[in-house]
Amino acid sequence: MSRTRLGRLIEDGSVQVNGVVVRDPKAKVAEGADVMISVAVAAESHIQAEDIPLVIVYEDADLVVVNKPAGMVVHPAPGTPSGTLVNALLHHCGDDLSGVGGMKRPGIVHRIDKETSGLLVVAKSDAAHHGLADQFAAHTVERYYRALVYGVPDANDPRLRGIRGASFEPGNILKLTTQLARHKTDRQRQAVLFQGGRHAVTRARTVTRYGTPEVLALMECWLETGRTHQIRVHMAHAGHGLVGDPVYGGKRKLPKGALSDAALVALNGFSRQALHAAVLGFVHPVSGENMRFEAELAPDMAALLDALA
Repeated sequence: MSRTRLGRLIEDGSVQVNGVVVRDPKAKVAEGADVMISVAVAAESHIQAEDIPLVIVYEDADLVVVNKPAGMVVHPAPGTPSGTLVNALLHHCGDDLSGVGGMKRPGIVHRIDKETSGLLVVAKSDAAHHGLADQFAAHTVERYYRALVYGVPDANDPRLRGIRGASFEPGNILKLTTQLARHKTDRQRQAVLFQGGRHAVTRARTVTRYGTPEVLALMECWLETGRTHQIRVHMAHAGHGLVGDPVYGGKRKLPKGALSDAALVALNGFSRQALHAAVLGFVHPVSGENMRFEAELAPDMAALLDALA
């Protein structure tokens, strides 16, 4: 169990020391004391289980790694009470869920946006939930994304070097360091700040360039921190918004003849942000084993890149 869960059990009067109920989580316990913990059977989640197909990359008694399709929300919310990853996992895991926080439900320790495809790890036990959450909080989880952006970030670009928060590391690696917070007027957006907000660091390098002249780039992006919309808002801040991103990227007018007619049709028809969570690495929170998973691009994004090639 997590320390938080154990603390709640103590406060709820579910722990006895030498036959006496103790409600103070900070109470000292002498060597040889008889401690009894009463744990209720995990309650059923109020979220409905739904038979939704999932691509399971890895699963054991403590966690499951899923390759989430674009268009699927991770957790139910007022606007999306069903059809989510959690609904699907409740059906998939069934009685294998040991009860996260006292309830039979998958433990969500990180999320990717609805229209972002790729890898996500979910806890099936309290121990896994606590251990994974600690790793995400410590920023030790390995997360690499593929993003198709407008323009080609380059260390020799004076415009990019003049953008606050942007710098370059050896190997033409773009580093973006800012604060992020909710936009003051549009609560669906994140805004770049340099005072207040939450610290955010993104790194990106160019993998493939497209067009003549070069007008698009496939980027490998990795996170030092994990904030809402971080890659999307950071790349837009740098002037290299994601293709298909309706919030930060949008569409751009490209030089005539830079892309073939077929490539333009594919590009203009791509209706989501071109972002894929390709690599996920962490230490197994129970076994201590180093885990690393890779997922190929979603079919729609792979088809777009084929059309651009």
